[in-house]
Amino acid sequence: MTATGGAAPDQGPPRTDWWIYGIVAAACIAFVIWGFVSTDSLATTAQNMLDWLLTNVGWVFVIVSTTLVVFALWLAFSKYGKIPLGADGERPEFRTVSWIAMMFSAGMGIGLIFYGMAEPLMHFMDPPPGTTSAETDQAIRTAMATSMFHWGLHPWSIYAVLGLALGYSVFRRGRPQLISSAFVPLFGHKGANSPAGKVIDGLALFATLFGSAASLGLGALQIRTGMQEAGWIKSLGTTVLVVIIVVLTCCFILSAVSGVAKGIQWLSNINMVLALLLAVFLFVVGPTVFILDLLPTTIGSYLQDFPRMISLSGATGGDAMQDYLSSWTIFYWAWWISWTPFVGMFLARISRGRTIRQFVAGVIMVPSLVSLFWFATFGGTAIADQQNGNNPYGDGSAEGITFNVLKDLPWTGITSVLVMILVAIFFVSGADAASIVMGTLSQRGNIEPSRWIVIFWGAATGAVAAVMLVIGGDDALSGIQNLTFISALPLAIALLLLCISLMRDLQTDPMILREAKGGEMLETAVVVGAARDDWHDFQLEITERLPEEDDDVAVDGVSANGTGPAKSADAEDEPLEESGSTNPA
Repeated sequence: MTATGGAAPDQGPPRTDWWIYGIVAAACIAFVIWGFVSTDSLATTAQNMLDWLLTNVGWVFVIVSTTLVVFALWLAFSKYGKIPLGADGERPEFRTVSWIAMMFSAGMGIGLIFYGMAEPLMHFMDPPPGTTSAETDQAIRTAMATSMFHWGLHPWSIYAVLGLALGYSVFRRGRPQLISSAFVPLFGHKGANSPAGKVIDGLALFATLFGSAASLGLGALQIRTGMQEAGWIKSLGTTVLVVIIVVLTCCFILSAVSGVAKGIQWLSNINMVLALLLAVFLFVVGPTVFILDLLPTTIGSYLQDFPRMISLSGATGGDAMQDYLSSWTIFYWAWWISWTPFVGMFLARISRGRTIRQFVAGVIMVPSLVSLFWFATFGGTAIADQQNGNNPYGDGSAEGITFNVLKDLPWTGITSVLVMILVAIFFVSGADAASIVMGTLSQRGNIEPSRWIVIFWGAATGAVAAVMLVIGGDDALSGIQNLTFISALPLAIALLLLCISLMRDLQTDPMILREAKGGEMLETAVVVGAARDDWHDFQLEITERLPEEDDDVAVDGVSANGTGPAKSADAEDEPLEESGSTNPA
């Protein structure tokens, strides 16, 4: 990223911020050692921390996520929506189609593969507390609305706010490419060098580490299940998970340090094509009419249930609601928040030249629509399969549902392998960028961090993912959830502060200040002109204000009269700064 309107600065060799890197790296190493030396102790401690968080501050995630939705949409429709993320008149760097494809592939690749069939079916078989009975028509509507709630406006609004703030800070204000730079209105011009700035960047680094590890863990779970369903392995123990994690980690580390950006882009494009082919396959061979019926049903149910879903809390539903929120809604909000530094920085990087309004429309609305079609296709196929008596729900494990559904469709072997390939490539193409982002945060915003630090954060991601799965025991997903909650809480609070900081920045934007001054000058000139006898011949002209001019005639360079300004714009003996006129019809 570069400063507004300028060329990329010569950053020189990367300089490591030893405070940020040292503290987070030490915490990561201590966590990994603790996990392998005393797994039970770490599992107990993590569960106790989680229980305390859910009981006392789980509401923070709910309020923060919904606040960010409202804030992002309000910005788009407000007067600030026309402000560009760059210099005035600067054109977008990427074509709209490429821009949308890149943002979507970065946002939630593994999650959509992992939960595309699983979540709608799981909500259909076990609806949220206090909603409806299982396996009914109403359960279908509730399941689809809940899935869209978790994958629609909320996650993309969380990403959008940080992406907006960072893109504006870097491209409009010319600040360094650090998340702390977006907090300059709150911290002062020292920004990232202030203690508060270092805390912000440290939190972002820590959350990115655990968010990436969570995605790696989910991917490993699904690949392991796919290999077992294909008959390649018999054991489903944690050893297999660790081996898968090691292989994936080596792949994305090699990718991240290779510098072959075109290769990664090539892999990402292939993955998007493969995902589209899989969706089309399910649409054609699956319950096509049922899928089409789900589209309007999902939209209507989502809008109808939205107020109820954003107000859910353990205070109104007891232990059952608390368990549901921790397994689903709060886990998602924490997961999205932990991914925000990486995705937000990426969205900022590819959105230079877009206006705030364009950014919000592209980042929030388009992926939400894609998620609608995705869950209608995948979730609809799974629900229809369950209604037909095939029982893909099985024992209720999320990682097995997708493969259970594929068993009941043609070309099972091909589609099962395709799912595993999609998961692997989605992770490799995303995690290599995440490790580079962690390196950037560790080295004062340098967009080309040292290889050794990229390798370190890549290995750390794999190690943390292994520990998260090991401490989860038989329910490996719980280990991922527990630590994702804990890592994301401080960053959630920082995102609220970021909204305040961004508003302060926007209020002093040159475009907004010019508009305000122009309105003030225009109003003053009209008042002066209306007081004159020759009002019907009134016209406005912009001219240089001369010291000898009568203040009743010229106000701040805006002349209001019936015959023209005291100093005509046609005069050649005195150069003018600006010239123009607006005549009434």
